[in-house]
Formats: sequence, C-alpha cells, structure tokens
Amino acid sequence: MTALTMGGNAPLPGEDFEISVKWKLKSSAIDEIDVSAFVLTATGKVASDDDMIFYGQRADKSASVRLTETNRVAPGGTNETSFEFDLRRLPASAEKIAITGTINDAQAKRVSFTDVASLVVTVIRSGTAAVTFDVPVNGMSEAALILGELYKRNGQWKFKAVGQGFIGGLKPLAEGFGVRIDDPAPSSAPTPPPAPRAAPPAPPAAAPVSLSKVTLTKAQPKISLAKKGASFGEIKVNLNWNKGQKKAGWFGGGGSKNIDLDLGCLFELKDGSIGAVQALGSAFGDFDRAPFIRLMADDRTGANADGEWMRINGSRWNDIRRIIIYTFIYEGVANWTETDGVVTVFVPDNAPIEVKLEEGANDRKNCGIVLLENIGGEISVKREVQYFRSTQELDQHYSWGLRWTAGRK
Repeated sequence: MTALTMGGNAPLPGEDFEISVKWKLKSSAIDEIDVSAFVLTATGKVASDDDMIFYGQRADKSASVRLTETNRVAPGGTNETSFEFDLRRLPASAEKIAITGTINDAQAKRVSFTDVASLVVTVIRSGTAAVTFDVPVNGMSEAALILGELYKRNGQWKFKAVGQGFIGGLKPLAEGFGVRIDDPAPSSAPTPPPAPRAAPPAPPAAAPVSLSKVTLTKAQPKISLAKKGASFGEIKVNLNWNKGQKKAGWFGGGGSKNIDLDLGCLFELKDGSIGAVQALGSAFGDFDRAPFIRLMADDRTGANADGEWMRINGSRWNDIRRIIIYTFIYEGVANWTETDGVVTVFVPDNAPIEVKLEEGANDRKNCGIVLLENIGGEISVKREVQYFRSTQELDQHYSWGLRWTAGRK
C-alpha cells in the first residue's frame, strides 16, 4: 500500500476500484460531512450538472462514478462515505475527478475541519487498500476541502493527495466547479407586479442542482409535500445498503453470502383496492395502470451499487390513499445493524428525503420504513422504522387486511 502526503501522487490500481473516506469527530456540533465527487473536463469544470455526484444525485450520467455509502457509522465511532469507480465508462471529455468534503452548516455552528480528529482517503481494489492519504486537518479553519483528485497523465490514471481548503461550504465549492446550484426563494418574498403580455417563452433550461436534503429522525419524523405544478411527476424510492459479504443464515451459520434486502410496499387506493408490490411472488406492479407503483429489477446479489428502486406515478396521486414502504432480509445477514440500510424518497422539485434503518432487533426480518399518505392532495411522508417478524405481521399492525400465502422469487 502506498501512503501519500499532501501533493503526492500514485498510480491507481486499475480502472475499476472504490474510494473510501473515513473520519472521526472531535466536536459533537458536526452532524455529518458531505463527501462529493465532480467529473471535470480540461477546463476544470463539469460538462453538465449531471457530473456532480452527491447525496442528491448518486451517480453521473455515464455511471462511471457511483455513491454507494453516505455517512455510514462504523464501530468505534468512525463515519464513512464511499464511491465505486469504473473509469472505462467515462466520456472522452473527462480528464479529472475531484473528491471533496464539506461540513454541513459550519458557519452557524462555528466549526471547521480542525474539529475533525482524523480524515483518511483510501483507494481500494478487490478488498485491498492500494493508496491511502491521511488528510492533515489539524489547524484547518476551512469548512470545505478538496481531498484528492483522479487525473490522467500519459495514458495512466493517478490519484493525487490534495487536502486543499476552500472558503465556504458545498454550494460555493460546487459553483467553483461550474455546477448551477438552486437558490431557494425566501419564504416571505414580496409579490412582483404582473408582467406585460409577451410572446411565449423558449423552453426552460434544465433545473439547477438542489443541495437540500431532509433526514427524518425520531425527533422529527414527518414532512408534508404540496404540489408545485400540475402533478407530483415521477416519485422514486431507493433502498441502498451495505453490499459486503456477511455470514449466511439468520444466525450466521454456514458459509458467506452477500446481503440481500428486498424492497416492497403495501398500497391502498382511493377505490378501496389493496395489495402488495414486491419481488416475492413476482408482484412487480404497474406504473401506468393501477396500482400506479412499479418495482424495478430485484437486486438478488447486492452487486448493484444503486440498490433497489420503486417508481410511483405521481400524476395519479389522487387515486392513492396510502403506501407503506418496507424491506425484509431475504438472506445473508444476522441483524439489521449490519445492513447500514437507508431509504431515500425523491419527489420532483423537493429535497431528497432520507430515512436510515436503525434500532433493529435481530430476530425480526421485516422493517416498515416510510408511510406515504394522501392528506388533502399533499404527500405526507412519515418515518416509521418499525420491525416485524413477517410482512403479514406488518400488514396486521397497519390494519391493511391482505390474505397471505407462502411465496418465492
């Protein structure tokens, strides 16, 4: 393994690898560090806003960079965010990838990277650390850092240890790389005078990137979303988890397998129809017809860095009464604390809503995660994170009323 100091560089161990960023904190005022990646052209800027990879956009358009873990808490109080790279997918215009870290709300909390005890960037291939950089954070007054860069020189991709401070947070850092960041309108903005009649405007440009994120917790478990247009559009639900090898079987016996979590939901429509959408029993649903919910391909191996996705037809939200999103352990892990599971709900024109799977009992295979309810046409999103021995038990808890029989994938 090559250990770098600031300014040093080393060849990357191939064109497909992982990068892990781990840190420990000295200040309890820091709730998280946002680690992001930017795919850059020769100008040092992104080709488009799609080339910023962060908690609200987990992969670039080419899928060459994928965010796989965000702020995972490991034993010993270490936090970790990690990416998977496949440089063979990069467009020809891409010449550099910057890895950055920023402290959330640093100015308001009066904290900086000097309040971080340790910060280590590691390049990993096939489970083996190839390059490491222990960022010298002691004395750093900045709240944003360029941690490292991947760049191509004479046909060889290399990693450079940067550790350069940047004034401001994630917004000015992203804008420095050419990303257009959305500025939320003030809540009490005055009403502008009516505009004179004009010719129809040209089609609008793509919306800028929003850096907002909502994490539902036990203390703040609920948020309501109102329509900002004719409909909610396509609502997407993502389940991601630790894809590492764990002992097989419920109590950890007999070999090792990848963790397999299954994403599913129970639905109730306004006409009284009820049912389940899940891979078990091949009940994948339908996006354009009832139940207006579609589960995408089941990730049986855990190899897909994107995890599992569910699509909800927001243009038919008035036909839906409620949806409970759940997951269950199909095989390969002994308890929920080993899954590091997180569900993110993406509603167009709204900040991503994140719910982490925590406080798990190791004898219950099913977790009810998020309850979506139609309340006056709005989407009420409520954190549940309640654990059950079966989906049938979850059904009974929420008074759904389905009849259950044994099924298989």
